[in-house]
Amino acid sequence: MKTLLALIGVLAILAAIAGAVFFFGGFYSVAATVDDPPSVKWALAQIRLASIRRHATEMPSGSLEDPSMVQAGARAFSERGCVNCHGAPGVNWAKFSEGLRPDPPDLKDLVNDRRPQDLFWVVRNGIHMTGMPSFGLVEVPDQEIWTIVAFLKKLPNVSEADFKAWSGKP
Repeated sequence: MKTLLALIGVLAILAAIAGAVFFFGGFYSVAATVDDPPSVKWALAQIRLASIRRHATEMPSGSLEDPSMVQAGARAFSERGCVNCHGAPGVNWAKFSEGLRPDPPDLKDLVNDRRPQDLFWVVRNGIHMTGMPSFGLVEVPDQEIWTIVAFLKKLPNVSEADFKAWSGKP
């Protein structure tokens, strides 16, 4: 039994050394033109979701169903530049966002699987190494971030005409 445990220990140490050589030796490409291996994509997604779940605890002070809050969120989503990376009904994302890795998610496909507090936390804090900025760092008020969350929760059902009317875009 001691021999088996010693073998497992040696293998773990060798794996750690090999990993350190691979990553710190520059063999892992950080270029945005190279896709991450599936195992890295999976690990990063799991780490991101676990971190958001652990830290996202704030709840809205008002109802996310309030139409004026949703409409204010559509304006903020447009004015704060969210459409550049995520698009919106009738609005294509900016060409530069195609070069971000990981790709910015299509939010209408994501928001139904996320709690409001998760969305709030991401918008307020951003996410390292994704291009998602922290709106809290640039002093966007929490109430405005909650309006964006209210809009996001309605996004899958927002028409192009409604988004244009709410955001003030022609």
